[in-house]
Amino acid sequence: MAQTPSAFFSRQPDAGAHGRVTVAGVALAADCLGALYWPEEGLLLVADLHLEKGSSFARRGQLLPPYDTTETLGRLAQLVTHYAPRTVIALGDNFHDGGGPARLSDQDRVSLSALQRGRDWIWIAGNHDPDPAQGIGGTFAETLVLGALTFRHKPSPDAPDGEIAGHLHPVARVAQRGRAVSRRCFASDGKALVMPAFGAYTGGLNIRDHAFAAVFGPRKFTAHMLGEDRLYAFAASRCLAD
Repeated sequence: MAQTPSAFFSRQPDAGAHGRVTVAGVALAADCLGALYWPEEGLLLVADLHLEKGSSFARRGQLLPPYDTTETLGRLAQLVTHYAPRTVIALGDNFHDGGGPARLSDQDRVSLSALQRGRDWIWIAGNHDPDPAQGIGGTFAETLVLGALTFRHKPSPDAPDGEIAGHLHPVARVAQRGRAVSRRCFASDGKALVMPAFGAYTGGLNIRDHAFAAVFGPRKFTAHMLGEDRLYAFAASRCLAD
C-alpha cells in the first residue's frame, strides 16, 4: 500500500539504505542512492550516469563545475563497497556524449578501473552513447537478458514483463504538509520498471508525463520515491503534474 512520508530530506543517503521492489516475480533491493541490487545474482544496476556531462557543456560554452564525473563515481563506489557485486550493469547514457570517455581525467579513469576490478562490468548502449567506447574497460551490449529480467536503455511501449530500463529519468511530485515535493523515483507496475537517473548532473521527467503512460498505461503504476533512509510508495494517480 502506498504510504505518506513524515518528512523528506535533502541530505544524500548512504549506500545500503533501501526498500524492496519486485519485477516479474524477482525481488530486488532498491537503494536510496538510486540503484537496484539482485542478491541471488550478485548484480548491481544503475542507469543514466551521464559521465562527463559537465565537460560536454563546457565544450559548447556553458560552464558547469567540472566535478560531476568524480561525484557520480564516488557514489557508485559507495554502492560497490557496500554490496560487493559480482556484476555491475550500467543501463545506457553512461557518458553524456561519444567523446566523454576520451575526456575522463586520469584520476577518474583510475577510479573507474578500480570499481571494475574483480567483477564483470557491462555497459548497455544508450541514445547518448550508442557505440562501444575504447579504454574504459568492461563489455558492451544493446540489451541483456538474465533469467526473468531484460535490461535495456530505452523502455519499450507497453513494456513486456521483466523489462528494466532507464532513459526517462523518472521524478515524482507529491503534496506534503502544504507544499509540493519532488524526488527521483523508481517507476514500476510490478511487471516492468524504469530506473531513476544516477548521474550527478541529470535532471528528471515527471512521471505524469505521457512518456510513462506509454510504458505502463495511464497512471497504472507506482512511484517509489527515494528518501534518506527508505522508499516512499505513491500510486501514480496520487502524484502531481508539474
